[in-house]
Amino acid sequence: MELIVATTVGVLTAGGVYLLLRLRTFPVILGLALLSYAVNVFLFASGRLAIDQSPILSKYGEATYTDPLPQALVLTAIVISFGMTAVLVMIGLGAYLEAESDRVDIEPETPDANDQGERT
Repeated sequence: MELIVATTVGVLTAGGVYLLLRLRTFPVILGLALLSYAVNVFLFASGRLAIDQSPILSKYGEATYTDPLPQALVLTAIVISFGMTAVLVMIGLGAYLEAESDRVDIEPETPDANDQGERT
């Protein structure tokens, strides 16, 4: 179980970094989303991976329980990452509408050799 979770976190992180290095806005946003998912899975796994155990201690003296704090942190992180993704989509859309391109590395245009402009 731990190997599957660790592999999942690694694949999500690698995919997120790869998409972050792309030169378009939409893959960068997807890369940030994948990285946030990787962090969420890592936080969730930090609460010990246990199956069929209660999230609280019972008064009957059960020593095995699952820590509920990472679950609460993951729920909070999901809400925050959803809001930040919406903000990034709106910023990317505004940049696309202003520059008419979704490239991240927009360079200033250089004048052509034929286009000398008006000289006074």
